Amino acid sequence: MRGTPVVLGIESSCDETGAGLVRDGRLLGHAVASSMDEHARFGGVVPEIAARAHVHSFTPVVHRALKEAGLRMSDVGAVAVTTGPGLSGALQVGLAGAKSLAYVLDVPLYGVHHLAGHVAADTLEHGPLPDPCVVLIVSGGHTSLLLVRDLARDPIVHLGDTLDDAAGECFDKVARVFGLPYPGGPAIDRTAREGDPGAVRFPRPLTGPRDDPYGFSFSGLKTAAARWAERHRGRALPVADGAAGLQEAVADVLTRKAVAACTAHGVGTLVVVGGVAANSRVRSLAEERCAAAGIALRVPPLRLCTDNGAMVAAIGDLLVRAGAAPAPLDVSIDPSAPLEYAALHPVARTGAGNVPA
Repeated sequence: MRGTPVVLGIESSCDETGAGLVRDGRLLGHAVASSMDEHARFGGVVPEIAARAHVHSFTPVVHRALKEAGLRMSDVGAVAVTTGPGLSGALQVGLAGAKSLAYVLDVPLYGVHHLAGHVAADTLEHGPLPDPCVVLIVSGGHTSLLLVRDLARDPIVHLGDTLDDAAGECFDKVARVFGLPYPGGPAIDRTAREGDPGAVRFPRPLTGPRDDPYGFSFSGLKTAAARWAERHRGRALPVADGAAGLQEAVADVLTRKAVAACTAHGVGTLVVVGGVAANSRVRSLAEERCAAAGIALRVPPLRLCTDNGAMVAAIGDLLVRAGAAPAPLDVSIDPSAPLEYAALHPVARTGAGNVPA
């Protein structure tokens, strides 16, 4: 195909196997297979089960994405793959498959950072990111406030990160205490709709005048919710009110800090991404507070909030169009890679390292 190549993106960092196809910032097709049901009875993701599920799902998911896009494998002009962070075995499956495809097709391979993929997911719905913008990433393992300029070329500036439990992790752990199913985030969201968010006033961590203005800590909130549940031992637990109170506390902290960061840095756009960006209260409170502050809010559609191959393809597409160097032949994975650049090309012989685009 002439012009900018079609980029195939592969995501396998946790329990979703995703493939997506992007060209010139436009999503052509994508498919996702989740092994979540296999993990539910354990109350969390089991790495070995996730890795095996990726092995079984990789080829069917790629073929489904190609079919949705109306493309053939020979139309692919570049391959992008998540190289970190994530579960080691799961990442290895995706990288091995992506390397094989890039080799067979004789096209360049790009390693990308999983969290940068979440940021890029928004571009598939709303177009290029404003330069600069503030990005709030909220997922099961990560909660960060970032200052983003050119996502493909510039270093990503961390304004604040979680000090312990991430927001999604807090939801999962408290849901288990409340007797709700895994995954906890969607379960809390559904249950909270029947409750009163003002009935239980949970603490708002790190919101005091002397606290870290953009840092996050949800471990104490998790503990407060667990103790509240313990006080109801022997009598019916008002789960709906507890879920609503917990959700309100999380949404309050996230949106309060995000809007404050935009105001302090003179940034007119807030982008909220990641799995917890699908939470109904986080979305509605972000809309309310951004409108009051005169800040434009961008949130991807629900299908692009959770892990998917489209977001990886979106980053690959940005790297290709920016003229970034492809990954070396010995590119490996980094399960705990910090987010510094969108491109992530660790190599086994020297350890993990980010390669600027």
